[in-house]
Amino acid sequence: MHDVSLAFFWHQHQPYYPDDVAQANPMPWVRLHGTKDYWGMAMLLREVPEMHATINLVPSLLHQMLAYTEGGHQDRHLQISRSPADGLSEEDVHYLLDNFFMAHPDQMIRPFKRYQELYLKRGFSVDSAERARKRFSKRDLIDLVCWSNLAWIHPLAFETDPELAAFQKKGRSWSEEEKQWLLDKQLELLGQVVPLHRELQQRGQLELTTTPFYHPILPLLWDKRLARRAMPEVGLPRAMDGYAEDAKEHIRRAIEYHEKIFGQRPRGMWPSEGSVCQAVVAPIAEAGIQWIATDEEILSCSTDGWISRDGNGFLRNPEMLYRPWRVEEGGRQLQMVFRDHAMSDQIGFHYQRYLADHAVDDFVGKIEAIGRATRGNAGHRPSLVSIILDGENCWEYYPNAGVDFLRKLYRRIVQHPKISPVRVCDYLAHYPATDKIGHLFPGSWIQHNFGIWIGHPECNRAWDLLDETRKHLVAAACRRAREPEKIERAWEELFIAEGSDWFWWFGDSHTSAQDALFDRLFRKHLQNVYTLLGDQPPSELARPISQGFRHKLHTLPSGLLKVKVDGRRTYFEWINSGRYACRSGRGTMSMAEEGIASDLYFGFDTQRLYVRIDARGGPVRERLTSVHSVRVRFFQPEGFEIQITDPACKTPSARLYHDEISVAQSGVEAAGDAIFELAVPFYSLAVKTGDPVHFCVELLQDAVPVERIPNEGAIETVVPSPDYEMIMWQA
Repeated sequence: MHDVSLAFFWHQHQPYYPDDVAQANPMPWVRLHGTKDYWGMAMLLREVPEMHATINLVPSLLHQMLAYTEGGHQDRHLQISRSPADGLSEEDVHYLLDNFFMAHPDQMIRPFKRYQELYLKRGFSVDSAERARKRFSKRDLIDLVCWSNLAWIHPLAFETDPELAAFQKKGRSWSEEEKQWLLDKQLELLGQVVPLHRELQQRGQLELTTTPFYHPILPLLWDKRLARRAMPEVGLPRAMDGYAEDAKEHIRRAIEYHEKIFGQRPRGMWPSEGSVCQAVVAPIAEAGIQWIATDEEILSCSTDGWISRDGNGFLRNPEMLYRPWRVEEGGRQLQMVFRDHAMSDQIGFHYQRYLADHAVDDFVGKIEAIGRATRGNAGHRPSLVSIILDGENCWEYYPNAGVDFLRKLYRRIVQHPKISPVRVCDYLAHYPATDKIGHLFPGSWIQHNFGIWIGHPECNRAWDLLDETRKHLVAAACRRAREPEKIERAWEELFIAEGSDWFWWFGDSHTSAQDALFDRLFRKHLQNVYTLLGDQPPSELARPISQGFRHKLHTLPSGLLKVKVDGRRTYFEWINSGRYACRSGRGTMSMAEEGIASDLYFGFDTQRLYVRIDARGGPVRERLTSVHSVRVRFFQPEGFEIQITDPACKTPSARLYHDEISVAQSGVEAAGDAIFELAVPFYSLAVKTGDPVHFCVELLQDAVPVERIPNEGAIETVVPSPDYEMIMWQA
């Protein structure tokens, strides 16, 4: 018997973007992730038939994919891509220049010479789309459309399709006809996604599971007061009514739709955002679901911390995490599995910075250690290690879209004598749960609470608007019983608005370039309820919910700095600096644990660039002792890198390299004490006034980056002119 049964569980999800009433779709993410991650993740499994896994496909995602491939639907990104470059309106060109670089620059733009050339020409840190438009020729616009779509096609497609590979290799100067060929090829790949998953399911390699239809937070639909269990002082919306019948409808529709698409009812379910509570156990089980999954912290809270991690991240009673549990309510029973959030976060946030071989060695070594730690304590069963995370978002940050890592990992696992990859359903069939949870703690897979979706004034206002709209619909349904089609369409819009994704972007937990668009879409779905009923939407739905406060990637310097590089915390030295506040997640992803760094500050005088790092929870000299080196990587100017060893000491070694060759007499200074400070002369970077300076900072342990600042994108600024302060003062 194997020591470890390893259950990979990839959650595939996108919000419901279309406005079906207006017949418009403002966002391309279903299509783009479809040809990259949904197609690619299935193809990687297909390569290794011995590899077994579970993939969760949210029904509203499937519905949108099929709308493209079977209904001929388009999104605005695709409509503009299809349009001839010489027929684009000024507004279309501005949209193109603002939205066709929506990709992780490090891994999806910079590796491609022409796309990087266009990215630099756009000058995001310098110019608006209106000003940048003058620099783009018709040829540039065609190439930009092609690269924006090429970057979102999975690398395996280029391996398996010689024509597509030849198209990519050409690299530039495509014709309008070639562009149309690429877009047709993209939709062809999208059309393969559902059949691929059916094939893998039919041959027993893949278990397919579902989620409540429009991805609502079930416990909050059931009873918003449940948020107070983990957050006793949280402020809640005015309207506290629960919508248990809506929760049941999302569950029922999901199972019905899944069976229609894949020919069999799902046995498992990922409740949206891993959100669970005792009350939803019965309706999920009544619908025919046999097992659900959520995060280990829910198990910890449900067992009063008996299964939990200590201050060093080590598990107490680890054998109890690595097994299924059962929970009962109202005479109904479900089995539950709990994700190892530390191991899941390794894939989601950390291994992207490792070499693929090193990442695979590290992952397999940790799984082997779990097997040793639980051997003999698990009884007759192998330990079940559940690795559960988003199956699309993290691969944007991996070299080659994660292919090298996943391909090697899958092959290594299937050959391992003590690790067996499993579908969750197969493990539960052989080793059903014997341990029972007395009462399931209400929470999600993010910090075991619902703080992202409720409690912030913006979230609470959204819930109140939803409640008002629902009451209007219920009253109208009673009055207009003879208009079932209108009532049904209105309910559909309300169910869409109950999805978790709109609330994700309200408040200050997450932000993106499309915050205002998400706000507008949420309110539009509520407005559609009134419109479909023939009623005037209330004026309140025309007012944005967002109060306008949003995290920018970073603030910009407001004046020149006067810094002595000594590692001391001197407030006035950095008062004019720009700042990036380090957070434990990306826009679409959240990590269980926070990193070492709390803030990065940057600025300049007329001669030097300055960078400062503050540590979370203490001075740098204490918190950075585990960090062996700091690396500053410059994207502009290209080829430059600063390496600092022993950053927690007062006089660390700092060297500047250009194209991996050490720069003599570079003038770089560094110091680590209360804070970490760094200075590098502009002349050493070969830049002059007005030149862009784009960089990121990496913290390394044993030559492996363990933290990146910022966690995506780059700090972007320009070399100041001598009259910089006067310009900023006048602005």
